[in-house]
Amino acid sequence: MTAPELDYRTAFEQAPIGLVLSRNRLMTDCNREMLAMFAAEPEQVVGQSFEVLYPSSDEFERTGARIVASLDAHGRYADERIMKRLSGELFWCHVSGRALDPQQPHAAGIWAFEDLSTRRKLALEFTAREREIAALLIEGLTSKLIGRRLAISPRTVDVYRARLMRKTGAATTTELVNKLLN
Repeated sequence: MTAPELDYRTAFEQAPIGLVLSRNRLMTDCNREMLAMFAAEPEQVVGQSFEVLYPSSDEFERTGARIVASLDAHGRYADERIMKRLSGELFWCHVSGRALDPQQPHAAGIWAFEDLSTRRKLALEFTAREREIAALLIEGLTSKLIGRRLAISPRTVDVYRARLMRKTGAATTTELVNKLLN
């Protein structure tokens, strides 16, 4: 038996991570892994805004602004964040991507999604802002850097960190990060 023809479309469809092509924050194409990860059918996502994959509209808007502000010189971006399956289930996801034109970050892009839920469980209910702060704490950012990235004061970040520590029962930031990672 001969191996099937390997071309770009086959590679896209068979990739071991979720892949999405986008234009102006609309998903124009996606592969099977992405559909499985988000518990979706093609007609539920192709032609739709990425907003359907976010826990809230606010998170969609703030993440879009953060991507624009954080692109590197080659138009690349990556982070770990909480995403939403179409069933409503929230899960940790590693997202990386590239804007084809760094000067127009949302005009056209290629995005990769990796489901982290087997390694990182969501055991507690967090608000949208708590989810953002948690993701940035995991990246190792300080209150000052988180505040700058989210356009809030470092003191506000500290308030949210304290809430997260109470919710998780963590005594230190290191313990908080460890609890968020498990």
